[in-house]
Amino acid sequence: MQPKDGPTDWRDRILSQPELVLEDADVMRALIQAGDVRRGPNVVDLRGAAMDRLETKLDALEDTHRHVIAAAYENVSGTAQVHRAILALLDPPTFPALLEALDGPIRDTLRVDSLRLVLETAEEEQDPALERFEGVLCTVPAGFIAAYAGRGGPVILRAASGGTETIWGDRTRWVRSEALMMLDLGPGRLPGMLALGATDPDQFRASHGTDLLFFLNGVFERVMRRWLS
Repeated sequence: MQPKDGPTDWRDRILSQPELVLEDADVMRALIQAGDVRRGPNVVDLRGAAMDRLETKLDALEDTHRHVIAAAYENVSGTAQVHRAILALLDPPTFPALLEALDGPIRDTLRVDSLRLVLETAEEEQDPALERFEGVLCTVPAGFIAAYAGRGGPVILRAASGGTETIWGDRTRWVRSEALMMLDLGPGRLPGMLALGATDPDQFRASHGTDLLFFLNGVFERVMRRWLS
C-alpha cells in the first residue's frame, strides 16, 4: 500500500511543475472561485470578471474555428465530388452510355437520390429507342421548364413540396429538395434541365452556394451540345 502524498509533496510538485495547474482549466477555475470566497461578497473582483469575459470570448472563438474548419472541409469535399462527376461525364462514348452514367455512377458521385435529364421537345411521342431510359430521361412540351423552375437564374436550389410526377415520376412523394440546372443547348434548340433530387430537405437550400453546380452545369451543357450536333 502506497503512502498518500502530504501537503509538502503536493507543494513541491506544483513548484517544480506549475504547468500541471496552469494548463488545467478546471483547477484554475476552482482556485479563482476559492479566492472569491475568501475575499467575501463585498469585494468586487474585476480580474475575475475580466477572466470570465475572456473565457466566454475564447469559447466563441473556438466554436467559430470549428465551424470554419468544417465549412472548408465540406467545400473541398464538394469540389472533389463535382470534379469526379465531370470526369464521368466525359467518358461515355455514346449518348445512351451517357444516360446510363447519369442514372448510376454520376448520380452516386453527386450523392443525390434521384437525377433526371429533362428535355423540351416539339414531338408528341418519345423516341422508342429512349424508352428504356425513362428512369433518368423525360421529355416535356415546349415552355414546361420555365414554368416549372420559375425565375432564379441558371441554378436553382429549393425545397420540393412533392414536385411533379412529370419530373420525378413515382419518386415524387419522397423528393424533399431539388437542384435545377438550366441547360442552354445552343441556337435553334429547345432548352433542357438537369434536375437533382434529394430526400433530405436540407440538402439543397436557397441559401447554399451554387458555384460548383454552376460549373458542373456549364460542362454538362457543352457535353449535350456535342451529342446533339
